[in-house]
Amino acid sequence: MLDKIKALHNEIKHLTAQTADEAEHLRIKYLSKKGIIPELFNDFKTVPNEQKREVGQLINVLKNEAHELIMDLKEQFANTGVKGTGTDLTLPGTLMKLGSRHPLSLVRNEIVDIFARLGFNIAEGPEIEDDLHVFTALNFPEEHPARDMQDTFFIEKDPDVLLRTHTSSVQVRVMENTQPPIRSIFPGRVFRNEAISARAHCIFHQVEGLYIDENVSFADLRQTLLYFAKEMFGEKTEIRLRPSYFPFTEPSAEMDISCTLCGGKGCNVCKYTGWVEILGCGMVDPHVLEYSNIDSEKYTGFAFGMGIERIAMLKYQIKDIRLFFENDVRFLDQFKANI
Repeated sequence: MLDKIKALHNEIKHLTAQTADEAEHLRIKYLSKKGIIPELFNDFKTVPNEQKREVGQLINVLKNEAHELIMDLKEQFANTGVKGTGTDLTLPGTLMKLGSRHPLSLVRNEIVDIFARLGFNIAEGPEIEDDLHVFTALNFPEEHPARDMQDTFFIEKDPDVLLRTHTSSVQVRVMENTQPPIRSIFPGRVFRNEAISARAHCIFHQVEGLYIDENVSFADLRQTLLYFAKEMFGEKTEIRLRPSYFPFTEPSAEMDISCTLCGGKGCNVCKYTGWVEILGCGMVDPHVLEYSNIDSEKYTGFAFGMGIERIAMLKYQIKDIRLFFENDVRFLDQFKANI
């Protein structure tokens, strides 16, 4: 037994390995459960009693030396980074790839922050709505084109249920449950049955606003929107209001801003007019107030609505609305700096 231990001790001193696999093979050969050295412990019971102490000590020394030598070999290959021998722990770690907020989320948050500074709070409502909140309560006549199937996605099983075409439906719900003063904005996703192109989509996002109180005037509307335009597009931005028509506001207007690309000089984006339309607005029609049990003799108000995609396209100079919905990582990565 003593001779066998001395022979193994001599053998272990000269162990070498050229690869990590060879070092692992040595570990298995000498130190595994069924390895050569553990087998010595199994044979220990045959050793005469007077030799047990000496033999036991020699086996333990042999085991410790073998373990230390073989682990040194394995560590040597683990730190070299030789191909096929494992991970090189001395190399710098791989940085985790960070995501970015969607450009529509960035613009939505910026719009919300601007109006929050003016005292507007946020209200949200369901995307699946009824005719009452989307059309009737907003003064849409029965024959209005927006009720036609070419504009609205109706739920086939119930023609009174539809996907909302604007977030004005949330305005109605707020007016039904809140007495003036009301100062709220309504961000959300809307749906219209339109052909998808570079400038239009069947799904898009809006932010609408509503302010109702005593003595609210068109001048208040103009100053609110002027403040928004300058905060969103820069201090030099100018606005103009053009007469328009919406069933739920009277008078109504479309708002243009001076083109942010050419500074009002004229380019292909503004069609060489120097102006770009960004939203619709107007004074809330008294019939809409009365429908929600708000006294139109005492209160007046204004409302406005804008498409988030359109604002984002102007702000980031994006020419195709479809890019917002394709989730192309190459496109989204450009907005990491804006988180």
